[in-house]
Amino acid sequence: MAEIKVGTTVSRFDLSPILAIFRLFPEEGHQFPRYKAGQYIALRRENCRLTRRILQSDGRALYVPDLDEHGNQKRGPVTHSYSISSAPYETEEFGWLEFYIILEMIADGKPGRLTESLFQLDTEDDNTIVYYTKTAGDFTLERRAMEFENVVFIGTGTGLAPFASMIKQLHHEGKKGPLAGKRYTLFHGNRGSKELGYHKQLAEIERSGILDFVYIPTVSRPSAEEYRDPHLGKGRANNVLRSIFDLPMKEEENLVRAHETGENPEKAEAILHRAVRPVLPAHVSKKQLLNRMAPDKSVILTCGNPRLMQDILHIAAVRGIRCEKEEW
Repeated sequence: MAEIKVGTTVSRFDLSPILAIFRLFPEEGHQFPRYKAGQYIALRRENCRLTRRILQSDGRALYVPDLDEHGNQKRGPVTHSYSISSAPYETEEFGWLEFYIILEMIADGKPGRLTESLFQLDTEDDNTIVYYTKTAGDFTLERRAMEFENVVFIGTGTGLAPFASMIKQLHHEGKKGPLAGKRYTLFHGNRGSKELGYHKQLAEIERSGILDFVYIPTVSRPSAEEYRDPHLGKGRANNVLRSIFDLPMKEEENLVRAHETGENPEKAEAILHRAVRPVLPAHVSKKQLLNRMAPDKSVILTCGNPRLMQDILHIAAVRGIRCEKEEW
């Protein structure tokens, strides 16, 4: 049975006001449980703003503040599982775990209960995170990709976390000897380049040539400078994937569907107008990537935004490629 321990956050690297990489050491005198790249662990903070679930008249759930008898919002523990973004070898060598976390915002614009508390964390004073001494999950290369020659990772936002762990671990193992017969391709999409977690490290792994590895970072809200950067892809990760297969953008597809079903197309037209058209980084070509995604030899692993993952599953089905998504 998993035990509860209290770890210490020793560093926090803020990529943006709502995105950070946290590094956690275990409780003194203890070690974190062993894990495989792609697994997750449960974390908890004790001072979270609590909510309660109510059902609206249309059946949808709404979460509202849970108030005490004085009208103040109650505080208490909240637990959530997070994919581990450090590699197993890093934990064995240095002792810590890393987590790539976004400050979640719920429907009414308020921050998520646990992530609000995490982002209020101070590494000098309020620096503890409770964790459970058990890692879990079968979203691993051994369980999802063992029999395939080509492994394609598609991470959106913090969905990069399990793939960062996998690539760093593979690179470490590759230093000991070549990993024959496997090719790895990673698409990572986020709003801007500063939010591309582990970007520098992943680019260095690609340049090293130790792995047969292609890294495709792409930004969906590029600045003028990012538009000019040849090392960055442009557009949402799902649309970049669509462009490789000569499929229309998801927003274009939605507009066609709106016309076909008689819906008012104005909303779909406005969304399409705002969408960034997909462009690959200059160092890769469509032909090269198609060669790395032959349907009978390839698997796509995806993690991140549920809506984009659903579209990636659709694209994979159209192309006849096996696709696996992370879901708890």
